[in-house]
Amino acid sequence: MRATYLSPNLGRLKSTFLVLATVGGSAFGTSAFAHANEHSVQENALASPSQTVDCTLEDGTATECVSYVVKYLPEGLEIGPFCPATLEDEGGIWNWDGDRAGLYRINGDFLRMLDAQGYTFFNDEGEVYSFDIRVEGPTEPNECIAGSVDPEVEMTMLIPADPVMADEPTKLGTVSLLGVGLDGVPIFGDAPSVLVTGHMPALDNCGGHVDPGGWYHWHATATNVNAIYQAEGVEAECTSVAQDQTAQFGYAFDGFAMFGALDHDGITPDGLDECSGHIGLTEEGGEPVYHYHAGESFPNLPTCLVGVVAEGNFSTTDSTGAGSNNLDGGPGGPGPDFGAMAEELGVDPDLLLQTLMDAGGPNADLNQVAEALDVSVDALREALPGPAR
Repeated sequence: MRATYLSPNLGRLKSTFLVLATVGGSAFGTSAFAHANEHSVQENALASPSQTVDCTLEDGTATECVSYVVKYLPEGLEIGPFCPATLEDEGGIWNWDGDRAGLYRINGDFLRMLDAQGYTFFNDEGEVYSFDIRVEGPTEPNECIAGSVDPEVEMTMLIPADPVMADEPTKLGTVSLLGVGLDGVPIFGDAPSVLVTGHMPALDNCGGHVDPGGWYHWHATATNVNAIYQAEGVEAECTSVAQDQTAQFGYAFDGFAMFGALDHDGITPDGLDECSGHIGLTEEGGEPVYHYHAGESFPNLPTCLVGVVAEGNFSTTDSTGAGSNNLDGGPGGPGPDFGAMAEELGVDPDLLLQTLMDAGGPNADLNQVAEALDVSVDALREALPGPAR
């Protein structure tokens, strides 16, 4: 059951929606939203045609959603690099949250800085430790993670066609599902911290990487990432995605559109709420609609959602990653409650999830997981759901 408390910002937002709806003639009328439709996601990303389907929102509302079945990677999208092979090579990027926190290019200078802080990602010959999380686990305490793709994998995502405001925002945590790009690539919240897992799930220069299930996804607003590199003095460039700070990037799982850091006229938006959204124009001569904006620092994504997501809004045909039959996650996604399991074990939820993924997902070596978490194997078996147990 959702709480009835309205944060001040969200309460004012709902009042504004009601004013707009009254002018339009119906509550939450079409003038208040930029809707997703069957043509919102580009065709070269689709595994099958998009369609409008019946769905149920998390608050019990029966409504319609647009169903997008997408490929592991859109045709023509070049990804990588992720992990450098040696200290002389350039990899992707990482948002470091330890001492000297900030956004960095993954190269020799950065990895030597981490080594000085006790995180050693390379051997005496300068070779960088890395592993393919789709097919293997780490063999060193600190390794760079680079997953290989699985061309057979498909993902299904449900986006409400008529967004519904929630009673209060839904906070997005680490690896929370956030939405889908217009390019058909899923969008996630923060990637797991090296401080929590010991390993670095490297992002490429456009802010994405490959899930353990073999499919690519974003951890940044890719259409707006070069502006952040310039502002933060990072020598990186996203060349695979056209850069436009005013363009729409995608749709959040609550149905609201996501745009770059600037309004349609190139001006910095004002009056943004706690989820980095507001009601305003997205095109000249259009109607004011609620939409999210990218942030001006990395990761440049909303940190919460103001609307209600659909039940079962994300699933994949793979067997190990987020959205699979065995390991699932994100707002609206059915699956294990890692928060409850972590609380039962007395460990950090992010650490539990990443340790399980590093050890093989649903086929994880529970002895390895238990040792890494410093818990007994019996306690781990008791806490885990059926398939993983």
